[in-house]
Amino acid sequence: MANSDPQPRRGDQGAPPFAGRNVELERQNPDLLVPPTTDSRLVPNLKFSFSQAHTRVEKGGWTREVTNRDLPIASQLSGVQFGLEPGAYREIHWHQQSEWAYVLSGSCRISAVDQEGRNFIEDVKEGDLWFFPQGIPHNIQALADGCQFLLVFDDGAFSENNTFLLSDFFAHTPRHVLAKNFGWTTEQMENLPEREKYIFQGDVPPPLQQDRVVSPTGDIPRSFKHRMLAQTPQRFRGGTVRVTDSTNFAASVTTAAALVEVEPGGMRELHWHPTTDEWQYYISGTGRMGVFASQAAARTFDFQAGDVGYVPFAYGHYIENTGDEPLVFLEMFRHPRFEDISVMQWMANTPHEVIADTINVQKSIVDALPATKQTVI
Repeated sequence: MANSDPQPRRGDQGAPPFAGRNVELERQNPDLLVPPTTDSRLVPNLKFSFSQAHTRVEKGGWTREVTNRDLPIASQLSGVQFGLEPGAYREIHWHQQSEWAYVLSGSCRISAVDQEGRNFIEDVKEGDLWFFPQGIPHNIQALADGCQFLLVFDDGAFSENNTFLLSDFFAHTPRHVLAKNFGWTTEQMENLPEREKYIFQGDVPPPLQQDRVVSPTGDIPRSFKHRMLAQTPQRFRGGTVRVTDSTNFAASVTTAAALVEVEPGGMRELHWHPTTDEWQYYISGTGRMGVFASQAAARTFDFQAGDVGYVPFAYGHYIENTGDEPLVFLEMFRHPRFEDISVMQWMANTPHEVIADTINVQKSIVDALPATKQTVI
C-alpha cells in the first residue's frame, strides 16, 4: 500500500500529502518525498530526465537534449538522445564542441573528413563508441535495423539545434557563389534545399566496402570508433566496470567514460573525482545516489532508465542498485583520463591509527580494509 500511495511520513514525523500531487513521480523519487535522515542543508538539483525534455520529431527520426538550461548545475557536459529509422540520416554537420557517442541499440554508418582531407568511414553497433573532434565534419546514417544513440558534448550550454549544417550553409550562400566555387550551373543547383534538412529519410546504405571513398591523402590516423562493450571488464564483487579514455581510445582527447554495471544489492563505492565534474546517463535498472557537498550538506536522488545525473567536481558520492535487475549507467568526464578517489582505498593506504582516531573505530577494522580499489561492491 505504501508503494501505491507514497506518504511524506517517517515514523511519527510528517503529515498527509497535498491533494494535488503527482503520485507516479513520487513513486519514482521516494528519497525526495522521504529523504534519508542523513540528508541535510541545500544541495543543487543533480537530476533531470530525458523523458521531461522537448522532443524534436522529423521525417526519419527524432532527438531530444538535456543541457544546462534543464539542469543548471551541468556546466561542463550536455547530452542528446537520437533515434533514426532504417536509412535515415543525421545530416552532415560540424560543431564548435567535440562529440562523444554511445550506441544504445541498432547500428549506423558514420563518416568524417579532417582538415587534411583524410577520411573515416565505419559501421558501429550497440555498445560501440565514436568520437569526433570539434570542427570535424561528419554524418550518421542508420543501417537496416535503425539506430538509437546517446551523444555527449564537452559544453553544458551546447544545443544540438545550433550545429553547422551543410544544407543550411548552402541555403544561406548566394547561388552565384556556389556556382563559382564548385563550377556548377544554375540547372545543376535547381533542387538545392532552401532550409536545413537536419534529419531526413534515405535508403539503407550498401555494404561498407562499396561505400568507401579513397582519399588521396589517406585515412584518418586515429580511429574515431571504439568497441566499448567488447572491452574485457574489470570485475568486482558487486558488478563490472569498463573504462574508455585516451589511454585505450586515443582519439577521445577531451572525454573519458566508464560503463558501470551494478548487480542487485550492489553499490558503486564511496568515491569522488579529483579533476572534473561527472555527467551520468542511466541505461537500465533503478538506483539511488547519495551526494555529499561538504559543510554538512548532503542529498539523495533516485534514478531510472533515461535519467541524467550530475556530480560537481570533488563531491563525495555513491550509487546503489535499488532494484532486482542490474543497474547499468555511464559516467562521463570532460577530461582525457578517467580518475576517481576510492574512499576505501584512501583509508587503507593511510596510517591506520589516523583513520581509527578520526572516525572513532577500532584500528583492527581499518586493518582489514582492502588496499586496492573496489569500484563496485
